[in-house]
Amino acid sequence: MRQPPTRSAKRLVAPWAATALLAGALVALQAPAAQAAGSVVKVTGSQGAWQLTVDGSPYTVKGLTWGPSAADAEKYMPDVASMGVNTIRTWGTDATSKPLFDSAAAHGVKVIAGFWLQPGGGPGSGGCVNYLTDTEYKNNMLAEFPKWVDTYKDNPGVLMWNVGNESTLGLQNCYGGDELEAQRNAYTTFVNDIAKKIHAVDPNHPVTSTDAWTGAWPYYKRNAPDLDLYAVNAYNAVCTIKSDWEQGGYDKPYIVTETGPAGEWEVDDDANGVPTEPTDVAKGEGYTKAWGCITGHTGVALGATMFHYGVEDDFGGVWFNLLPGGAKRLSYYAVKKAYGADTSGDNTPPVITDMAVDDATSGVPTGGDVRISTRTSDPDGDPISYQVLFSSNYIDQNKALVPAGTKDNGDGTLTAKAPSRTGVYKVYVKATDGRGNEGIETKSLKVIPPKVDGTNVSLGKTATASSFQTDPTGGCPCGAANAVDGKFDTRWAGDWSDPQWLQVDLGASTSFKHVQLAWDPAYGKAYDIQTSQDGQSWTTVKSVTDGNGDIDDIDVNGTGRYVRINGTARGSGYGYSLYEFGVYS
Repeated sequence: MRQPPTRSAKRLVAPWAATALLAGALVALQAPAAQAAGSVVKVTGSQGAWQLTVDGSPYTVKGLTWGPSAADAEKYMPDVASMGVNTIRTWGTDATSKPLFDSAAAHGVKVIAGFWLQPGGGPGSGGCVNYLTDTEYKNNMLAEFPKWVDTYKDNPGVLMWNVGNESTLGLQNCYGGDELEAQRNAYTTFVNDIAKKIHAVDPNHPVTSTDAWTGAWPYYKRNAPDLDLYAVNAYNAVCTIKSDWEQGGYDKPYIVTETGPAGEWEVDDDANGVPTEPTDVAKGEGYTKAWGCITGHTGVALGATMFHYGVEDDFGGVWFNLLPGGAKRLSYYAVKKAYGADTSGDNTPPVITDMAVDDATSGVPTGGDVRISTRTSDPDGDPISYQVLFSSNYIDQNKALVPAGTKDNGDGTLTAKAPSRTGVYKVYVKATDGRGNEGIETKSLKVIPPKVDGTNVSLGKTATASSFQTDPTGGCPCGAANAVDGKFDTRWAGDWSDPQWLQVDLGASTSFKHVQLAWDPAYGKAYDIQTSQDGQSWTTVKSVTDGNGDIDDIDVNGTGRYVRINGTARGSGYGYSLYEFGVYS
């Protein structure tokens, strides 16, 4: 790895030909005793004509938020610098931060160094602080943050300090009404207290505070005069910041500390109720648009750290990371171009301009074939290989991408195997060029139980249960009728105890040959299928002791007016929960 260069003096000493006395005098006159070891960063200028300066030279923040660990800084920082990036933003600063500051400085990059406050948008957010009464928490932060400022203030990698992330907005998850208003005023007053502490320790770097919407700025204007500038995270709404600033009558400049394409919270849902993720092309355009709107607010917007230089290859990583899994995407090159780096020799990713999933809304049976059509091209003529992956995020909040066996049919279509569990998934197609680049597109897919031959005689019949959940969370109340309504977005959910049962009245004695159970993740590990003519005396026709959830397809010969599943051992710490209880004749 490249080692950081040693620091050199910033001023020249006397010429070699000068006398030793003159040299000593000049050295004494020019010794940088009053100069910080790191850079001196200032917000200068006047209303509407501000600029950021570093050691007296104008500085526009051309940045990215930083995803890798500080320990991996030297692995990734050369690439960051090659993109024309001069700044990275972090959310937390502590004892582990030194390698990041050092590597950034070695590669001509500076750091907007963050400090978490509760409730924030990430690690350390923790919970709900009462900023009116929690003196202990506030005193701890007032001691903690200046300690790290003092530790790193002379590191040449430091650009400025950033206190808090999205907490003014986040307080709405803790309080409401007049109390929320009081907490927001108390929080922003506390941010000002921290800013004053930081300035006392380090007068050579500005202090800002980030929130999730410009609606936080009136609170900062009222309560935090010691901030040198404001900061905001804005994605699809980034181009409205200028008008918000003008209408708000603010007297400080700002930076944008997160931006990019539209987020999950800003897009419409598709036919399966899943937020429609922008295409790779649209994401690249989103970064270009954002940078144009920021640089268009001259004299006020001092730059941005766009989101996100991250390598996580999961649900969120595909939505926002410029290089998930280390592979570069169209958005990576869009940011590089926006920041003025040379892109003339770049080999760029495959471009997927169309993607469709057959039977996406009608449903593909578990384990069945999923047919996906794509229209993909590579700008450099590189051969393209494909991989299909699935995410169950909208089923169980698991953000991992699970690769599926993928067949390239050679006609613009791919075939993959559907997951073994029902629900609505996101389907990902990755197109890679073997040159370190990839294009990614996503669509949703409904996965349904396998079709059963015969008639579902329990459909729409009267169902009862030993118990059902009434708490209005997780889609409940979850009554027994939900398990026989033919819908896979409603469920019966029983109490969290053994045993529990669910029974259906077929209306008359009926012979059946098959039972299909579509389980929620709260499934039955051990249960009996039972029949009865009177709903009182029961006969067991099938016992299961090794249930594993998902879909249970059970061939069985039974006759009765009533059919019951009697759960004797749960497969999780929750109750029993069934999307569907199908009885087939």
